[in-house]
Amino acid sequence: MIIKHIKINHLLLISILTLIVFISSSIIFFYSHKNNSTIPVNSDNENDYIKWVDFTVPCNVLKLTANLDINSHNNNEEVKLNWIELLAYLACIYGGNFKSFNSNDLDKLVENLKSGKTMEDLTSTLTFYDYYLESYSAILSGFIGDYSIEVLDSNNNKVFENKYGLKAFLPIAKNYYFTHYKDFGNSRSYGFKRTHLGNDLMGSIGTPIIAVESGIVEQLGWNQYGGWRVGIRSFDGKRYYYYAHLRKDHPYVEGLEKGDTVKAGDVIGYLGMTGYSVKENVNNINVSHLHFGMQLIFDESQVDSPNEIWIDVYEIIEFLKSNSSEVYISNEETKDYSRKYDFMENFLTE
Repeated sequence: MIIKHIKINHLLLISILTLIVFISSSIIFFYSHKNNSTIPVNSDNENDYIKWVDFTVPCNVLKLTANLDINSHNNNEEVKLNWIELLAYLACIYGGNFKSFNSNDLDKLVENLKSGKTMEDLTSTLTFYDYYLESYSAILSGFIGDYSIEVLDSNNNKVFENKYGLKAFLPIAKNYYFTHYKDFGNSRSYGFKRTHLGNDLMGSIGTPIIAVESGIVEQLGWNQYGGWRVGIRSFDGKRYYYYAHLRKDHPYVEGLEKGDTVKAGDVIGYLGMTGYSVKENVNNINVSHLHFGMQLIFDESQVDSPNEIWIDVYEIIEFLKSNSSEVYISNEETKDYSRKYDFMENFLTE
């Protein structure tokens, strides 16, 4: 009886210890996951900034919400809609998974807003609304707004026209063919095993490459992975656009230098197949294409570090197909291109 009693206690002890370990591990995992998840913890800690974003909004939803925003402003409706707020609300009710998107949910949201309800009212119980709003603002805040662009008047003269709408441009010039597919996260092996953190746009060598958004040229020159590349930082500091594998011998538009200001729609360089070499000006890419990437920056510690946030831009490219920049050969000697119609934003003229 004594032996049996000891054995039972021994088994009980093991069970209790196992339960304690499981509970402890769960607690540790929860707080570790919480501190490193896409949902930031609300506190005064200076390290509390967003550390990951998974952007899954499809092109059709981007178009629907963008049109609602643009039309409400251009029609001077009483309630001006904000497409980023609409997207953040939808992300909350779908848990960030837009495969569940139902246009009726968007219609109901717009109906509620137009009936007098505020977004604050409608999101008061949505725990992660602020997170999605900040994340999507970091991605999309430079895409829609007021701008001026040259148009042709009745006498075929160029005049500036003030507009509200899509002011970000496709990175491939107008009337130039390209193809692309969902390749974000695919495996890459040059140098070391890693994932593809952008979208490859396949096209012809020499195709003019366009600045998606206005900003400052932050990086320019050779990178063994990206070949000749340009890095442009948005004026709000939240977006870093990476254009890589530019053309051998003449990768950039004439005169482009680090520190320059570029406008959305400007020609910045030419599509090529350089890279995968420590030696400069080498074509080691098998297929000519533009590698286009967008990095989000919520804190400067995320620049050039293991904590970089790159998002899948495939759906953004699909969305930007509706706004491409027309170009022409502006220098017959160098065969450089320039945009055909000039563009201005308020902060560029102040």
